[in-house]
Amino acid sequence: MFCFSYVTFETDSIYVNKLIYYGESSDILATILVTGGGGYIGSHTCVELLNSNHCVISVDNYCNSSKESLNRVEMITGKKIISYCGDIRNPDILRKIFRENKIDAVIHFAGLKSVKESVLNPLEYYDNNVCGTINLCEIMKEFLVKNLVFSSSATVYNSDLTSPFNEEMPVGKVSSPYGRTKYVIEEILRDLKNSDIEWSISILRYFNPVGAHESGLIGEDPLGIPNNLMPFVSKVALGIFPYLTVFSKDYNTRDGTCIRDYIHVMDLARGHLLALEKILSENGIEVYNLGSGMGYSVLEFIDAFEKICESKINYKIGEKRQGDLPIVYADTTKAREELGFKVIYDIKKMCVDTLNWQRKNPSGYSNTR
Repeated sequence: MFCFSYVTFETDSIYVNKLIYYGESSDILATILVTGGGGYIGSHTCVELLNSNHCVISVDNYCNSSKESLNRVEMITGKKIISYCGDIRNPDILRKIFRENKIDAVIHFAGLKSVKESVLNPLEYYDNNVCGTINLCEIMKEFLVKNLVFSSSATVYNSDLTSPFNEEMPVGKVSSPYGRTKYVIEEILRDLKNSDIEWSISILRYFNPVGAHESGLIGEDPLGIPNNLMPFVSKVALGIFPYLTVFSKDYNTRDGTCIRDYIHVMDLARGHLLALEKILSENGIEVYNLGSGMGYSVLEFIDAFEKICESKINYKIGEKRQGDLPIVYADTTKAREELGFKVIYDIKKMCVDTLNWQRKNPSGYSNTR
């Protein structure tokens, strides 16, 4: 393998960190293209990839992320990322990336991810998520790169199922255009594998990623008002928002609030490394749940956060949201047995790391967007 440094230049309105060859290194295991590398899960996975001696190339259009996250990944790891600013729906930028780098595999995060927003703008979600993935796979096929880890979601499971969810349960009866885009992409990838046995694909269905890198340098930084529980709770704890709305206490659960499977983002990132190792060593297509395998209610989560920040979290009870299921958590047996995946961090660590990130970055990456 070859070892590179880089310089930044601008060409055709695309900022590129150009590789400069400076020697040979046997330490680099593989060169991985990470789409959406500047995003929440993407940036944390880049940390794990670099710490595992992979060469990391990121492409991101930064529509819901920040270039600063990758700068901070480099600070955490002491290693460089080859970074391209561009949209995966643009075949020219992808061809440029594949021509300039000998890529071994792709971890595909790039896509829009708000359930609420997808209901309001379904065409935007189909264009970005589905068309973007098709374009990516076309270019991968063109350059004979057929190793792919895809970022899917537990939202693909039928909405009438009972937890715990396992990978053999039916999918496709979803409650949002966002979930439908993930389901459609999964089907596309299966058809792609059926058409060409050389493809090696791992589909990872996330449950609820939370937390941040323990350094506090990178974390979740949603645009506008957060849709997810953890960033909202942390902002209430620091007085950025006055209160949290808990959507109903009338569910058939132990305290009346929804129960969800939360997984620390660094555990999730390690899951991607394990999936990557598998696709690089054998052909096939497999689906894996990545969650903690246990559920916490909204009120239990608030209580855990109050103990960490040693202050009261103000909340109000609101109306039920359409499409919210009472209980959602994963059966992670397959990931444990086939990938060796298991979570390390508990709910306390999730809260500690989130609070650390929020305290150090009360406005997130806002000054660098």
